[in-house]
Amino acid sequence: MKLIKRSIYFLGLSFATLMLMPSCNKNFQEINTDPNSSPRVQPENLLAPAITKVVTYNMSRSQRITNELMQVTVNMGDGDGRIFRYDIRTSEADYMWNNLYLQLRNFRDIYEFAEELNQPEYMAIAQICEAWIFSILTDIYGDIPFSEALRAKDLNAVRPVFDKQQDIYPALFAKLEEANTLLRGVSPTLKINGNADPVFGGDTWKWRQFGNSLYLRLALRLAQKTELNTPAIIKKIVDESPIIYPIMRSNDDSAILRWSGTAPYVSPFATWRPADWYGPRSASFFIDKLNERSDPRIVTWASLADGDYFGVPSGYPVGQPPVAGSALHTGLMSNPLLGNILNYGELQLILAEAAVKGWITAQPAQTYYEKGTVAGIQLWNHTVPSFYLTSDLVAWDDSYSEFEKMELIHLQKYYALFFTDMQSWFEYRRTGHPVLPIRSGHLNGGKMPARLNYPVYVQSANRENYTNAVAEQGPDDLNTLVWWQRP
Repeated sequence: MKLIKRSIYFLGLSFATLMLMPSCNKNFQEINTDPNSSPRVQPENLLAPAITKVVTYNMSRSQRITNELMQVTVNMGDGDGRIFRYDIRTSEADYMWNNLYLQLRNFRDIYEFAEELNQPEYMAIAQICEAWIFSILTDIYGDIPFSEALRAKDLNAVRPVFDKQQDIYPALFAKLEEANTLLRGVSPTLKINGNADPVFGGDTWKWRQFGNSLYLRLALRLAQKTELNTPAIIKKIVDESPIIYPIMRSNDDSAILRWSGTAPYVSPFATWRPADWYGPRSASFFIDKLNERSDPRIVTWASLADGDYFGVPSGYPVGQPPVAGSALHTGLMSNPLLGNILNYGELQLILAEAAVKGWITAQPAQTYYEKGTVAGIQLWNHTVPSFYLTSDLVAWDDSYSEFEKMELIHLQKYYALFFTDMQSWFEYRRTGHPVLPIRSGHLNGGKMPARLNYPVYVQSANRENYTNAVAEQGPDDLNTLVWWQRP
């Protein structure tokens, strides 16, 4: 009994520690700032470590969870916890919750310190990053601590309330509006310390473009929730006020932490053994769609198996393992582009869907679709084959049904989101595209998990608020729909 009580105590303490732990840039390059010139840590000292850690965490879960759920890879076997079979252990939920909340505190510190130092550019960047990270958390779990999550030291709130997702999203939009306003008030040529910014090298204009492009991603996610009327937000940004809300204009504007290979910007996969990287095999859906379209990205993304590219069917029958085919190419282990946050190709495909739905008219849906498709290939340093956009499986046809157009858009988006945290899973949950084959070896009744459970320790460390959240949202399991998924 004493052991159980001690375990509960330390679980509770760990949650409180996440909310209270001071900002840290351990093992990071020093930035030339006089520590005696201010009683506060400089925002530029905190930014690069926080962004780098978040991208690292996102890549880890993309490799482990997103790729398995979305039939990019198949970690073959019949034991428990095979994610490709929709069998997800409750312990999987801890990683993103713990790590992202810790870094959120760092971004809040950046905002507060920048406010004291009258540095609106850092305030804006912090708000963009908070919106980015909080959106990932709420899309994974649903209702989460938000309004009190980062105020432990102010409110002594070590057991924060869980906010409803329908309340969180408007607050994220407000953060992005504030960021755009702050950056609108500074010169477009203003640069911050390039060493502090591993994404845009100090270019605040690109941060403004990223913030508004992220705004479009999040507005589209809620488009079916008519009470928030997010199609009007999309129209405002794209059709009505494009000068006030600049967005990405090319691949050069993409938000990517490009791993240089020099510490501290070394890909988290660079130290893996090739044998471990080859453990999960490429899924047949991922490989077949590339093969059928003669997509040049296949040579960068997949290894040859017996002189060919072929994958393993996700959800193959239990006890009937198929021949292990291609795997993710070992070159990806250190590839700079795996640090993707939001790229231009994804943005154009967001706009393509908005045009199909009739929410924007600045350009035809086909134009956005083709720009996004081309950008997705060119980002990976490949030339788009001359036949690609006119081939039967890729070509746009205005006579297609909305379902057929969505399938075209979202297959290209599936590839544009390669190794982008858990975004392709979120998009599948929102749209059902691209259509994935469900086989007898898929568990959970063949249903794609709709969320991850809350970390088990939260049930003890923050029991009252956890209980209230479950009563409001529904059972704490994989099949409870988050708010934006509900009809």
